[in-house]
Amino acid sequence: MLDAVPAWPAVGSVAGGAGALWLAWAIREHRGRPGVDWFLGVFLAQAVWCLSYGVGLLVAAPLLRIALETAMWLGIVWTGVGFLGFALEYTGRSDVVRGRLFGSVVAFGGLSTLALLTNPLHGWFWTEFRAAPVFGVETVAYALGPWGYLVVAVETVLVASAVFLLVDTLLSYGPLYRRETAAVALSSLPPGFALVAWALEVGPVPQLQFAPILFVPHVLLDAYAFDRAEMFDRNPTTSRAAERTAVDDLADPIVALAPDGHIVRLNPAAESLLGVDAATARDAPLDAFLDTSISIGGDGGEVESVVDGRRRTYAVSTAPLADPNGTRVGHTVVFSDVTERERRRQQLTVLNRVLRHNLRNDAGIVHGYGELLAERLDDPELARMADAIERRAGALAALGEKAGTIEDVLDDGEATEVSVGDVVASVVADARDRDHDAAIEFARKADEDDGDDRTVRLRRDALRAIAENAVENAVDHHDGEGVERDDGGPWVRVSLRREGSRDCSGVESSGGGGGGRWVLTVEDDGPGIPGHEVSAVESGRETALEHGSGLGLWVVAWAADAIGADVDYADRDPRGTTVTVTIPVGETER
Repeated sequence: MLDAVPAWPAVGSVAGGAGALWLAWAIREHRGRPGVDWFLGVFLAQAVWCLSYGVGLLVAAPLLRIALETAMWLGIVWTGVGFLGFALEYTGRSDVVRGRLFGSVVAFGGLSTLALLTNPLHGWFWTEFRAAPVFGVETVAYALGPWGYLVVAVETVLVASAVFLLVDTLLSYGPLYRRETAAVALSSLPPGFALVAWALEVGPVPQLQFAPILFVPHVLLDAYAFDRAEMFDRNPTTSRAAERTAVDDLADPIVALAPDGHIVRLNPAAESLLGVDAATARDAPLDAFLDTSISIGGDGGEVESVVDGRRRTYAVSTAPLADPNGTRVGHTVVFSDVTERERRRQQLTVLNRVLRHNLRNDAGIVHGYGELLAERLDDPELARMADAIERRAGALAALGEKAGTIEDVLDDGEATEVSVGDVVASVVADARDRDHDAAIEFARKADEDDGDDRTVRLRRDALRAIAENAVENAVDHHDGEGVERDDGGPWVRVSLRREGSRDCSGVESSGGGGGGRWVLTVEDDGPGIPGHEVSAVESGRETALEHGSGLGLWVVAWAADAIGADVDYADRDPRGTTVTVTIPVGETER
């Protein structure tokens, strides 16, 4: 059947060379991406190999035939070198390409080229060159020299090494690059086996080399990799470069993106942030898992997400991802947890607002009354004005003290063993001494094994700030129209109970997994806390329309956060407010 096609070995060889040139033309637009330049070199070497052999099968002139055979060997020499260079760079090992080991491979190619061009002088490549026509084409036969065998052996090792690198990529990165690497790895096998068989003179027509003909299926497999599998749009260099940054070990969420914006790798922290596992996220666009779009290459801005049940704020930064040769192969997106920074900014904003507004107003009142007193020392209202001065001055002093408390709470203090009951009892006693007109009750409840020696590990200053400000707010903002006392005066009831168990040493066990908790409740029969003030604290930010009238609620919120406590505000029936603070046992501050 093959005899019906005139000079079919030459036609097949020329077809393989033409296909290699077509592939080189097809991937030229990808130049600059990992492996592309080396692959262009491979295709050019293959084209020289196939075209020289195919044209040589149609040439009978001895000198021209020898020249074409020499060109064919040049194609063989540099195909293996180029293919290994491609595999190294494509799989993210371009640093090896610049190393001494690969340099020696290139040097071997150079020496082989020199030996080939000077073969008539020494015969290291071949001797006894003669015509041996078969199948109607001008095939030749010769005795392969030691350098010729060495070239075939070395090229086989180079191609096998390249195939190994591609298969390793297939196994390491799973389906992401499976089609590309499988197609390119398989494409090199037919011509490779054919070259070895020809060098060893295996087969019924040993003078006919089938490798150039078998480059036709090679071209078809490579074309599949380039076209359908988007070989150079998403390549393993992105994943390998991401590996070098050890993203898996970092606490910040990090995502590696291919040049087209699809996810190729993410660390466990990023899985928690995006709410998906790596298998689900891989090869999907990053924006598919976020409520906002990320600007790649620009200012990423901030994103908010609920992680492990708590709302966190992340600052987003992007950076180019490059291989060791400096070629851009994608981007890294880093989500830096700035929740604490934002909380501190929020706290400073509130402090700034209160200190500027309240202190300025109160100081103005003090100043105004002072001027009036200076002008009207004999006026009958002197006593009232003096009283006003005293009260306002006291308010200023109290505000300064509270600012100091806030500063202490916001500092990173250390947890120590604290008796919760003793701290709360001390706060109640101080409140009774300060406000003699207020009725402040204290009820301490616990389970049956409770005792005065019970302690927990937490920050004493934060616990005291919670209790002190909760009680103070209830007394200071009372309007004298309460329902618990006949005279309607300030009434506050503080209760403390413990829920859970302790270890044999008398120290509470951890709050997680059923360890226990303390519950502090502060009730009053005052006018209640305005809803907008509670909303401002619970939302974590103040606006022109929603802000507090002081610092008390913020101090409670910040101190509670310092020890991991939860605060709840509720209306009390028939009048007043109930503040409930739940303190996990054994947790240190955050």
